[in-house]
Amino acid sequence: MSRLADRAVAAFGTALLPPEHGGPAPAQFVERVGRYVEQLPATQRLAVRAGVLSLAAASYLTTGRSLPRLEPADRARVLGRVAAVGPDMGAAVEGLKAIVLLANGADAYADELLAGAQGHDPARPDAALTITSSTDSPSVVTTDVVIVGSGAGGAMAARTLAQAGVGVVVLEEGRRWTVEEFRTTHPIDRYAGLYRGAGATIALGRPSVVLPMGRAVGGTTVVNSGTCFRPLDAVQRRWRDEFGLDLADPDRLAHHLDEVERTLQVSPVPLDIMGRNGNLLLDAATALGWRAAPIPRNAPGCGGCCQCAIGCPRNAKFGVHLNALPQACTAGARIVSRARVERVLHEHGRTRGVRARRPDGTAIDVLADTVVVAAGATETPMLLWRSGLGDHHRLGRNLALHPATMLAGRFDDDVYAWRGVLQSAAVHEFHESDGVLIEATATPPGMGSMVFPGYGVELLGWLDRAPRVATFGAMVADQGVGSVRSVRGEALVRYDIARADIAKLRVAMEAIGRLLFEAGAAEVLTGLPGATTVTSLPELQEAVRRNDPASLHLAAFHPTGTAAAGADPQICPVDPTGRLRGVDGVWVADASILPSCAEVNPQVSIMALALAVADNIAGAYR
Repeated sequence: MSRLADRAVAAFGTALLPPEHGGPAPAQFVERVGRYVEQLPATQRLAVRAGVLSLAAASYLTTGRSLPRLEPADRARVLGRVAAVGPDMGAAVEGLKAIVLLANGADAYADELLAGAQGHDPARPDAALTITSSTDSPSVVTTDVVIVGSGAGGAMAARTLAQAGVGVVVLEEGRRWTVEEFRTTHPIDRYAGLYRGAGATIALGRPSVVLPMGRAVGGTTVVNSGTCFRPLDAVQRRWRDEFGLDLADPDRLAHHLDEVERTLQVSPVPLDIMGRNGNLLLDAATALGWRAAPIPRNAPGCGGCCQCAIGCPRNAKFGVHLNALPQACTAGARIVSRARVERVLHEHGRTRGVRARRPDGTAIDVLADTVVVAAGATETPMLLWRSGLGDHHRLGRNLALHPATMLAGRFDDDVYAWRGVLQSAAVHEFHESDGVLIEATATPPGMGSMVFPGYGVELLGWLDRAPRVATFGAMVADQGVGSVRSVRGEALVRYDIARADIAKLRVAMEAIGRLLFEAGAAEVLTGLPGATTVTSLPELQEAVRRNDPASLHLAAFHPTGTAAAGADPQICPVDPTGRLRGVDGVWVADASILPSCAEVNPQVSIMALALAVADNIAGAYR
C-alpha cells in the first residue's frame, strides 16, 4: 500500500485496537493488514484504501485532529459516529473491521495455528494425480471430454467418465496445494490463496453477504467444513415434481447418494474430538427436548484442529483431491491446473472444446466433442456468457445462497470453541418445519474476531474473552432471489434477502439464543444494532422483534441455482438430463443446476447429481 494508505491503516488500528490498552503496535498492525490486503483483487484493495482514508478524513472533520492524536475513547467514538450515519455507512465500517480483524487475528494466532497443524503426522499422504501446470501444458490438447472445474461436481463427473473408458481432461483455475503447505504456510496466506478473490467475494444487497468460494485443485471441498448431509426427501421430491428434474427422484438418486458417502467415507463426528463448542450445543438441545446429533462428515482421521477452512493440515478431511480425482487419474484422466477457461469453443450449434488461458495470458485449446461445465454457481454463468451461450433469460438468476447468521455466548469458564471440530453438531428441530438448520460452528483461532462488537477498549475486552465464547450458527432455506451478472467481465453477485427468509432468521436467532442460555451463557452477542449483547431470553426476543435482521452480518457458503436444470425450457437453462439448452455437447454438473436451495450443506447433493449427469454423458459413448 502507499505511505498515505499505510498511515490511514495505522490510524484505523489505533481506533479499533488501541495500543495503549494492549492492541498491536501501529507498525505491526500495518504489516499484518498489508500482508492480506496486497493479496486482494485490485477492486477490493482500492475499496480498503478508500475506506481507511475516509475514516482518517472523518476524524479531522469531526474533531479537528487525526485519530492517533485522540484519546482511545474518542477514537472509538469517531468510528461509532461514522457507522451510525446510516445502514450503508455502518456496513462499510463493519466490512473494514472484518477485513483487518481477519488479518490481525490470523497473524496473532499464527504460532498456535501452525503448532496445531504440525502437532500430528498427516492421516494420509497426498494423492497421486496425473496433473500438469498450464505453464507446462501443450497449447493444443485433444480428448473426448473436457471438464471445467475440479470441485465437487467436476471431480465426480471426471471419475465416472474416465472409468467408463472416455478420455477426460480436467481444467482447474486454481493450483494444487500439498499437505506440507497446509502444515507450514502462514494462515492468512492459506486463506488468501485458497479462495476466489482472496476470500473477499461479496454478494451486494441489504445486507451484503460475505460469499467465500474455494479455488484450488479439489475446489471448495478443500476448504469447506466437511459436513455431509443428504438432501431432505422433501427437497428431492420438490426438484422432481416442481421442476421435472427426474435425476432427483429419491429412488433414483439414492444409489448415487450412497456412492458419494462411500467415496467420502462419511461418518458422524466422534464425541472425543468434537470439542466443547459442539458438546454445549448437544447438551442444551437435549435439555430442551430438541432433535440434535453429531454432524456427518468426510474426515476419517480428523484430530479436531479446527483448520478445515484453510486446508486440512492432516489430509484428514477427505475432499475430492484425495479420492475422486486420483481415482479418475488412475482410470486415465488428466488434470491441468492454473488454467482459467476463457470460453467454450463452438460452431454450427456444436461444441468443439474450450480455450483456456495460462497465468501469462497465452492460450491452451482443449479440443473435445463434449464439454462439462462445473465452474460453480457464480462462474458457470460467466463462462457461458463469455462463450456466446448465455441467451437463456434465466441464466445467472435464481441464485440461492443458504444465508447464515451466527450468535455467540460468553460463558464464565473456558470454551475454546476452536479446540475441536470446526463444524461438529447440528440441531434439526426447526429444519423441516421452518427451514432453519442450526450448527455448532467455530473458526480457526483469531480468524473469527469479527463476531465481536464495538471498537477500542470494548473490542479488546471481547478479544481477551474469546476463549470463553461459544459460537452457534444457523442457515436458512432461502428463495432464489439473487443473481449473477457480468460487469466489465467480472462477476457481480446481487442478493436482497426475501422478507419470508428474514422471518426465518428471526426463528433462527431466537432458537440459537435459547440454546446458548440453556447451555449456561452469561450473555449472548446478537449482532443486532442497539442490542449487541443481551443477558436473558426475553431481552433477546425483544431485540429480535425490534430490530430488522436484514441489518445483520450474514455469510453464505452455498450458492446454487444459476443454471437450474429442469423440464420447463422457459425457466431452466439446463434440461433434465444435464444438457445446456441451445447447443449440442455442453453439459453442466455443479451447484448451478440445483433448481432451489438444497436446505443443507450441499456438497453431497452436488456430487450425487453430478454422478447422474455423468452417467447420461457416458451413455452416449457406449
